[in-house]
Amino acid sequence: MKTVVKNMAIQNNSILRCCAAALAFCGAASAVGQAQQTPPYWASISQPEARMRTGPSTEFPVTWVYKRQNLPVKVVAVHSVWRKVQDMRGDQGWLHVRLLSPKRAAIVIGKDIGALRDIPEPGAHISWRVEPGVVGLIDECDKGYCRFETDGRYGYIETARIWGDEAP
Repeated sequence: MKTVVKNMAIQNNSILRCCAAALAFCGAASAVGQAQQTPPYWASISQPEARMRTGPSTEFPVTWVYKRQNLPVKVVAVHSVWRKVQDMRGDQGWLHVRLLSPKRAAIVIGKDIGALRDIPEPGAHISWRVEPGVVGLIDECDKGYCRFETDGRYGYIETARIWGDEAP
């Protein structure tokens, strides 16, 4: 019985090491992908919480704590594994690359409810409505509309109603 328990412990330990290696590889792959881009470019916050700092090190003080996963940011400078980013308010600071994703995201702006349409045309059927401040993933941006997806719901929204789509 002790041999079985010991073998299971060794096997579980091996599985944990493989998972840790896979996570490290994914983080490294994200860093490599972002290292190849030249600022400015768009990214999004990949974690539920991210601390923006005044400089490119954990030694610098925290200026903002973002608690919105997929929040879009504009990367404006690169220093090693740190990215200087700008948020929609214009605030700038440094985030570690592991806190960022290359996924394109946007946040709904304006004062009124936004419309997600079935097709990218002004008179198209409205399938969903989104409030200002809603964050979602975007793609297929063309002719004044982007395909916007949030919580499994999607549609086309006017680019004037989102921050995170224009040329950086």
